[in-house]
Amino acid sequence: MSEALDLLSDEARARLRAQEHPRWVEPMLATLTDERFSDPGWIYERKLDGVRCLAFRHGEELRLMSRNQKPMNATWPELVDALAAQPARDFVVDGEIVAFDGALTSFSRLQGRIGVRSEDEARARGVAVHLYVFDLLHLDGWDLCGLALRDRKRLLKAALSFDGRLRFVAHRNEDGEAWLEEACAKGWEGLIAKDASSEYVHSRSRAWLKFKCAHGQELVIAGYTEPKGSRRGFGALLVGYYEDGALRYAGKVGTGFDDQTLEAMSRRLRRLERKTSPFEDAVREPGAHFVTPELVGEFGFTEWTRSGKLRHPRFLGLREDKGASEVRRERPEGGDGEA
Repeated sequence: MSEALDLLSDEARARLRAQEHPRWVEPMLATLTDERFSDPGWIYERKLDGVRCLAFRHGEELRLMSRNQKPMNATWPELVDALAAQPARDFVVDGEIVAFDGALTSFSRLQGRIGVRSEDEARARGVAVHLYVFDLLHLDGWDLCGLALRDRKRLLKAALSFDGRLRFVAHRNEDGEAWLEEACAKGWEGLIAKDASSEYVHSRSRAWLKFKCAHGQELVIAGYTEPKGSRRGFGALLVGYYEDGALRYAGKVGTGFDDQTLEAMSRRLRRLERKTSPFEDAVREPGAHFVTPELVGEFGFTEWTRSGKLRHPRFLGLREDKGASEVRRERPEGGDGEA
């Protein structure tokens, strides 16, 4: 048994379960809420704007996996190196891959690496990334998911070394409201509030709650409009989300693109072009083109209108860690957004 496990009380140790190294662990997902509270039984972590990552180490084998089970070793080879340098040889951790723009995590900065399939090319891109680890799910033959979150965090800090590319997600106790106000003033995404006594469950849970400072979510790209004037590639993206099996139209997005993104995205859209609209709703955009709804983007916006459209949306980047059919409109209290 790992020396780190000696930190557990007898009561906590009784909650351990022997387990062969898992090939996959379904991630725990947070629920969006409009609640704001402080509670001594909860901890509060910074909400990071990146790519969810589960890392599996079993002897010499090390795998980085996205939340939809896509292998990511070739995209983030320096993170593989950092985890391979750990003395622990049998673990599963949950975390977020991030890049920084100044003091803020930036999903847009990650676009320089997302989709890269060559280790050499990934290293040459010049986008520095880190893995911020917030949970430990398996260690030295033991399933830790039945432990309380505070115990898992204590073991995580003891079992791994955090420096360089690998960072520990620190937290604050109790003062959720004050820290959220501070986080929003700094320009952060928000906070994740977590019940400190909660087990790690393999589904969405109200034991993890998202306190957001701004609106943003993933949406399916299912069409585009023609460019006007000197604009290249396309004018705006036509986006939507799934509801009861139907793709609902959420509006058009014409900002957030540089020339390189416009050209690269235009090539991908033209390969996916189709004659009929995939949207359930009528799309009344002059010169609209429709595409097979495969691409998923991250978008920021000010609010949803009463008619279910985005107000003042902007494109932040493409996502590869979520399938288009999984995209739902994110609603507070039991909505279908992702952590």
